[in-house]
Amino acid sequence: HLKTMEERNSQKLLRFLVFLASENITHLFLVGDIFDLWIGHHSYFVERFRPIVDQLEILVKKGVHVHFFEGNHDLYLKHFWHDKIGVQVHADAEVFQLGRLRVRIEHGDLINPNDRGYLFLRWFLRTSVMKCVAYHLPERMVAWVGDRASRVSRRYTSTQKFVHDQEIIKMIHAHTAQVFLNAGDSANNQMHSPKSFDVLISGHVHVRHDQQLEVGGRKIRTINLGSWFDEQKVLKLTVEQTGDPRWDWLDLHD
Repeated sequence: HLKTMEERNSQKLLRFLVFLASENITHLFLVGDIFDLWIGHHSYFVERFRPIVDQLEILVKKGVHVHFFEGNHDLYLKHFWHDKIGVQVHADAEVFQLGRLRVRIEHGDLINPNDRGYLFLRWFLRTSVMKCVAYHLPERMVAWVGDRASRVSRRYTSTQKFVHDQEIIKMIHAHTAQVFLNAGDSANNQMHSPKSFDVLISGHVHVRHDQQLEVGGRKIRTINLGSWFDEQKVLKLTVEQTGDPRWDWLDLHD
């Protein structure tokens, strides 16, 4: 939810991206709502966050596979982030083979099926009419409309902050089970379905959670990344020489 380059979290992210450019990494996944508002390819947003844009472009040119998942505050990203920078943009969940693991990554805004107000807003913002508005209105007007849509979105999603963490965790578990069980046509072919996964990583609901579940006779790990409003952490996956995965939470200090 970065608003300007001057704020603390923007500078932390920038320093982290500079650090990554000196490391031997293969993938970087941005799981949505990186910016409090980014709509389309307008130069208004590009210039507002130019240092972060430039650093992500450096990573892409170094051969890092950068993936940006659209959230409910950053939308219609393909024309700029993919076509100009080379970042892979995803509007929905995707499954990646990372070492021995199949990892499903998504923004996470479908975790709460009872938030009908937000689900309607999500649908509306993705309609062809709104896409046309985003691409063809003057950029200052897009920023004005987007800012108000962002406030409405925050109003809907902020209701989750008043739900007890345990209720949100139950939703995360239910969502993980649902999408896993729907990954194959039947329980017998889930292992071979291209949508099958070992780990689900999501964000959006601002609760950091990491737990292994038993679903359909298989162990599935579900990880929700939490929010930088609380702690500035990054989840790192290292594939050891043995092929075994190792997960670490990195703290981004000042």
